Amino acid sequence: MPNPLPTDPLQSHYQHELLQAGLDLLDQGLTVIDGNLNIVAWNKAFLRLLDFPQDMAFVGATFESFIRFNAERGEYGPGDVDELVAERMRLARSFTAHYTERDRPGGQILAVRGEPLPHNGFVTLYTDITASRRFEQQIQQQNAELENRVTQRTAELQAANQRLIAADDANQRITTALRRSEENLRLITDTVPALIGYFDHQEIYRYVNKGYAEWFGCVKDEVLGRSIREVTGDEVYTDISRHVHQALQGQSVSYEYAMRHPGGRVVYARSELVPERDAQGLVVGCFVLSVNITDLKNAQAALVHAQKMEAVGQLTGGLAHDFNNLLTVVIGNLVTLHERYPDDAEIGEYVVPALKASRRGASLIKRLLAFARKQPLLPKAVNIADLVDDTLSLLHRTLPAHIAVSSAPLDEPLFAMTDAQQLENALLNLALNARDAMPDGGQLTVRATRLLLGLGQAADFDVVPGCYVALSVSDTGIGMDAATQARASEPFFTTKRFGAGSGLGLSMVYGFAKQSGGGLRIQSALGEGCVVTLVLPCTAEDPDAAPFTGEPLHTGLASPERPLVLLVEDDPDVRRVIRLQLVGLGYPVIEADHAADALQLLASVPTVGILISDMVMPGGMDGRTLCRTASLSAPHVRFLLISGYSTGEGASPDMDASLPLLKKPFSALELQSALDGLSA
Repeated sequence: MPNPLPTDPLQSHYQHELLQAGLDLLDQGLTVIDGNLNIVAWNKAFLRLLDFPQDMAFVGATFESFIRFNAERGEYGPGDVDELVAERMRLARSFTAHYTERDRPGGQILAVRGEPLPHNGFVTLYTDITASRRFEQQIQQQNAELENRVTQRTAELQAANQRLIAADDANQRITTALRRSEENLRLITDTVPALIGYFDHQEIYRYVNKGYAEWFGCVKDEVLGRSIREVTGDEVYTDISRHVHQALQGQSVSYEYAMRHPGGRVVYARSELVPERDAQGLVVGCFVLSVNITDLKNAQAALVHAQKMEAVGQLTGGLAHDFNNLLTVVIGNLVTLHERYPDDAEIGEYVVPALKASRRGASLIKRLLAFARKQPLLPKAVNIADLVDDTLSLLHRTLPAHIAVSSAPLDEPLFAMTDAQQLENALLNLALNARDAMPDGGQLTVRATRLLLGLGQAADFDVVPGCYVALSVSDTGIGMDAATQARASEPFFTTKRFGAGSGLGLSMVYGFAKQSGGGLRIQSALGEGCVVTLVLPCTAEDPDAAPFTGEPLHTGLASPERPLVLLVEDDPDVRRVIRLQLVGLGYPVIEADHAADALQLLASVPTVGILISDMVMPGGMDGRTLCRTASLSAPHVRFLLISGYSTGEGASPDMDASLPLLKKPFSALELQSALDGLSA
C-alpha cells in the first residue's frame, strides 16, 4: 500500500498538481477558508459561478472582500452595505455547517453548502442547479475539456519536475509545504459530493476519495491496492470492463452503470475515465470521476411512466363513453325482459348470464378508469385497522390453504384519507398477485404503519414529503427481475399465461394510489419474494362520522305524484331504455333528442318538473349549458345530468359543476335514488 505522506518532493508536488487539476475539473465551485477567514484554496468554477474577477482570488485573500463585493453589487438586496457585510461575517465566524440556495441575477440558482474543517475554517461548495436538464450536453463538453486539461497539466508537471531537479536546496521546504497541502486537499476531496478515484494500468486502485469508497460499501483503506473487480463485484465489472479497457488503451470514455445495494435498491452512476500518460506517451493509469444519477434516472422513469399512463387514460376516457352507452342499452333491455317474464325459466337461463356478463363489462370500465385516474373517488377518513381486518377475513376464505396469511399488529390508530372500497379492492389485487407468485405455497403478510417521508423517501414513491399511511403486501414467492419490475404497473402487462390475467391489477392499484395523492413502490428480486407498498395521505379520525346502524336511508318524494320529466338524449336506443325505466318508476315522460328541441318543449309545456339531460349532445350545446339556459326561463325545474364519460368530460369548463351527475350504465334503482336526491 502506498505511503499516504510521500517523502519524495517530486512525487508530492506531482500529486498536489494532480489533485488541483481534479478540483478545477469539477462543475461545482469550491473554496477553502481558514480559521482567520482567509481563502487558502479555490477552483475556477467558484469564480465563474459567482462572477468574481480572477484577480480577487489569491492565497490570503479575505473572505470579507468577497462578501463586500457581492453586497456592493446588490446580491444581498437593499440595505446598508456595512451592515449586510457585518451580519454575514458574524455568521461565518460560527464555523457551523450550513446550506442555502441563492437566486442570482439572470435566473441562475446556486446551492451553497458549507462544512466546517478541523481547527476552524470551512469548505464551501457552490452548485449551479439550474443546469441539471442540460447535464448530458455539459458532460460531453467536459470530456473534451478534461482531456485537454489533463494533457496540459501533465506537460506542466513534467516541466515542474525538471525545475525541481535543479533546485535541490529547496526540496525540504517544498516537501513540508506539499505535505500540508496534500493533507488539506485530501480533506477537501473527501468533502466534495463526487466520486473521485485513480487506478493504474493493472486495474489496481491507487487513490479514492471517501465518497468513492462509500459508494461500494467500503472505507478508503479497503479499496487501495485492490483490483477493480474485487471492489465493484463481478456483476458491475462485467458491465464496465470494456470501458476500462478502452481507457487503458488511451481513449477517454463516458458511460453509465447500475448497481444493486444490499436490500435490493438499485442505484445508478455516470462515470468519466480519462487516461494518464507518462513522458513517453504510454498510458500508466486512469482518473475516475463519477456522479450519482439515481435521482435523475428515477425522475426520467417516472416521467416516461406518467406519459404512458396519460396516453392510455385519454384512450380509456373516450372508450368509456361509447361503451357505457352500449351497456346502458344492453343492461336496460335485459332487466326489462327479466322483469316482464320473472317466472319463465327458459328466458332466465339466457338473460341472467347475459346480465352478469354486461355488469362485468361495466366493472371492467371502472377498473380502466381507476387506472387512468378518472374514476370518481369518495375519499373519507378510513380506519386502516378495521379495513385490514376485513380484508384478512376475506383472504382467509378465498386463498388456498397452502398460503399462510398474517398481519403485523398496529402500534397506533391509523386513519387515511381515501376511498375505502377502492382501497379494499387494491389490497385484494395485491394479495391475488402474491398468491399467483406462490404456486407451491408460502407466506403472505399485510402490514400497516405510519411513515413520515422526507425528500429522499418521498422521491421513491413519487409523492410530496409529509405524513402517510403505508400499507404493504409481502410474499415469499418467485420474485421479479429488474426488467419485469420496471414494467409491473404498466396497463395490460402480465407475465401470466394467456387467459390467466388481464394485466390491469397492479396498474389499477397504481392509478388509485396516484389519484388519492399517494404512491406505489415495488421491491423484489428473483427468488427473494416481493414487497409492494402503497402509501396514502394520513388524516385524523373524522369526529363527525356517525356510526352505521344498518338501517336503510329513507329518501324520495313525500307525495306519490310524480312530476313530468323531460328526457334529452341523442342516442335513440339509450333514450328508449331510460324512458322505460322512468315509466316503470311512475314518472310521465316527454322526450327530445337535442337541446334546441328541449328548450322549445320547456317553453310550451310549463308542467315539466324535472329535466334529465345527457352531458354531451350534438348541436353545439352540452347538458350543462342546457340546464343553465333552462333555469333562466323555468326556475322551478330540477336538473339531473347523465353521462357515459368518466368525469363529465366534454362539457365547457366554465359551467356549473354543482349539478348532480349520474354515470352510465345505471339501474332503475340508481336512477330513482338520484331523482330522490334532487333539491326541490
